[in-house]
Amino acid sequence: MKKAFVAAALLAMAGRLWLEEGHKDAGMPYVRQPFTPFSREEAVAVALREWRLFGSEVHDEPATASGGFKKERQAGYWQRVGDYFWQGLGSGSPYLATGKHDAQGREFPPEQDASYAWSAAFISYVMREAGAQELFAYSPRHAVYINAAYEAAKGERKDLAIHTQDPAVYAPKQGDLICTPQEGVLAFGDLPVSKELLAHCDMVVDRQDDMLAVIGGNVRDAVSMKHVPVTGAGMLVDAKGTVVDERYGWFVVIQVLYDD
Repeated sequence: MKKAFVAAALLAMAGRLWLEEGHKDAGMPYVRQPFTPFSREEAVAVALREWRLFGSEVHDEPATASGGFKKERQAGYWQRVGDYFWQGLGSGSPYLATGKHDAQGREFPPEQDASYAWSAAFISYVMREAGAQELFAYSPRHAVYINAAYEAAKGERKDLAIHTQDPAVYAPKQGDLICTPQEGVLAFGDLPVSKELLAHCDMVVDRQDDMLAVIGGNVRDAVSMKHVPVTGAGMLVDAKGTVVDERYGWFVVIQVLYDD
């Protein structure tokens, strides 16, 4: 029992250090030393590629709609989710999984998949593949890189190319991230958020008039697209301070400062 407790404590300590210091053991050679500049085009292209790989699903139904067929557990897809963890977070991360296995290869039952959420790993993978290197705060939790972007926006971190922006005054661009809490309501003024916050972030891949097309991971157990309404000026929040999208409480935009 004592050995198990010590092992658990060491794992938790490793996790904290990994989250605070970042992890460099990730990615192929063209990712570790990018062959092309870190750009919006590259990031959006990676997100769209993964969306097409998962079947180009679009989910514009209410956020409360229940899932169904778990594509993340099917042959060919669970391995891809594993890529998001191992390449996005790095093989040394204590938080690794596939779409249906833990880091030791043990298959977990479908009803436990919330314990192996992979939406933040997906964003980390896209950033890594696009050539962000150490400019992004890779994490299995959205709250970690949201807070890192907040610190960078305040000038407290000079090493990152992400800044939080108020969705009432900043119009998201292609390659930016928009974030919502999974429960409750938050506003931009609530930053920084708790590290334990359950959140979700999507990447903006297109804008058509008063609608954004965004892509995220682990949406209905796949990489999926949704359409998000915005004001005529492209804001997620209107002049009255109301989030335009009635389904999701978008409370912060993460502006990504690409090389372009």
